[in-house]
Amino acid sequence: MNTIEGPGARAADVVVRGNASGFLQEIVSGAHQLRADEPVDVGGGDAAPGPYDYLLAGLGACTSMTVGLYARSKKWPLENISVSLSHSRIHAKDCAECETKEGMLDRIDVEIGLSGALTPEQRAKLMEIAAKCPVHRTLKSEINIRLRTAPTGSLRESAAETQIQSTPTQTGQPAPAL
Repeated sequence: MNTIEGPGARAADVVVRGNASGFLQEIVSGAHQLRADEPVDVGGGDAAPGPYDYLLAGLGACTSMTVGLYARSKKWPLENISVSLSHSRIHAKDCAECETKEGMLDRIDVEIGLSGALTPEQRAKLMEIAAKCPVHRTLKSEINIRLRTAPTGSLRESAAETQIQSTPTQTGQPAPAL
């Protein structure tokens, strides 16, 4: 991971703002507003999906979109796609197909359901295509994450725009801050 200081970064695709008193975060992606939190058992309020849930959702959505696009381009009779994902940590020595043999590794298990009158060859090709979705390729590639300090004053202005409320509503869920 690299840390950089000063100007030169491009405009953000996603902005996340949070209050340092807890885990609840407000996420803005273009016109879309989301929230993230941690489960109660790790100190969060369980008011929204956690960061790894969003990581899995991104991979699952991209996988489904890629498979569907390919099937449409081939005019194959694919009707529905379901992608189920889970994240865990495993001992590297327990992973026969992994290059790393020491320490712990992240593992993402993906199960893909395809419905429709597909031939076995079409199903096999769609499973091959699933591993080629852009998010899958990104997660399997070397990733260079560059950190930099925000310009003075920008954090103050950002914090004034979003105030996160974690006050429970009548349903027991935190009130939306947006």
